[in-house]
Amino acid sequence: MLYIGSHTSIAGGLENAAIAAKALGATAFGMFTKNQRQWASKPITEEEGQKFKDTLKALGFTKDQVLPHDSYLINLGNPDDQKRKQSLDAFIDELQRVELLGLDKLNFHPGSHVNKIDRKGSLTLVAEALDEALSQTTAVRPIIETTAGQGSNLGSSFEEIAELLTQIKQHERVGVCIDTCHIFAAGYDLRSEDAFYRTFEEFDRIVGFDKLEGMHLNDAKIKLGSNLDRHESLGKGQIGMEPFIRIAQDPRFRGIPLILETIDSSLWSEEIALMQRYAKEDQR
Repeated sequence: MLYIGSHTSIAGGLENAAIAAKALGATAFGMFTKNQRQWASKPITEEEGQKFKDTLKALGFTKDQVLPHDSYLINLGNPDDQKRKQSLDAFIDELQRVELLGLDKLNFHPGSHVNKIDRKGSLTLVAEALDEALSQTTAVRPIIETTAGQGSNLGSSFEEIAELLTQIKQHERVGVCIDTCHIFAAGYDLRSEDAFYRTFEEFDRIVGFDKLEGMHLNDAKIKLGSNLDRHESLGKGQIGMEPFIRIAQDPRFRGIPLILETIDSSLWSEEIALMQRYAKEDQR
């Protein structure tokens, strides 16, 4: 089944993310479990957690169709001990929040070396932080998101993702999320059929499709290899619609949450329906 949806809001209650996704005709959704731009957050009460689980079940969603995202403030690769500890504590809290909601994935950006340490050293710090976080949780899988390579951010190449995975002692509990805009900005072409299959063959060879546990589907405002994170609505940017049709019709992308973060939320229901239609056309 094609699990396709968008990142929906938790305003007014965590369960509202699922309700909004259902209203869009989605079969998947992304969400935050707290305000993503603040360090502090109120704990999730047992009542709130149960209400979310009940809503999920009532609407026909399973944990496999939900891809939570952590706070944008977290940077596990920061060489400053105090700042990295603050990030690690917040990351562990995010994992535990996801567990309380009965979910099993937490999407996160690998971090940044903030121009104070080399990339390899920063990746080692991220790996150490992930092992510590994993030791304090049992059911949630951190999902590393590919990045555009903007500034000092880590994770813009498949090689860096693979290197990070090899350094994590509990790597079997860690997955990967590909953001189509990000990898395009990082230099991975998707536009032609040959380029599409070449890019994903490279991903499979270096990282492995067995690690792919989610995707962010975004067209790109910017040119190939620009290293800028600038999302666009599907088919309206530099990537074009054809790669998204291929994703909808490729069985390798079934059964994982495919989450729109496109810039015009008024088009989400249309984009979701379009992807579902292409997936059904392939099954005729």
